[in-house]
Amino acid sequence: MGKLLVLVGLVIVGLGLLMMAGLPIGRLPGDFSFRRGNTTIYFPLATSIVLSIILTLFLAFFFRR
Repeated sequence: MGKLLVLVGLVIVGLGLLMMAGLPIGRLPGDFSFRRGNTTIYFPLATSIVLSIILTLFLAFFFRR
């Protein structure tokens, strides 16, 4: 459980640093936003794919035996 908490913390810190560096997380081409009246639907497709790839590589490296 401790390793998982450290890993989650490192991921959050890493994302924060990337956002501070100017990486447009959440505003990539391929992120869809639909607005109609008072309703907004946001679907971050490209951001989800990029984060999935990064987390998969990181976890494969971190938990390699």
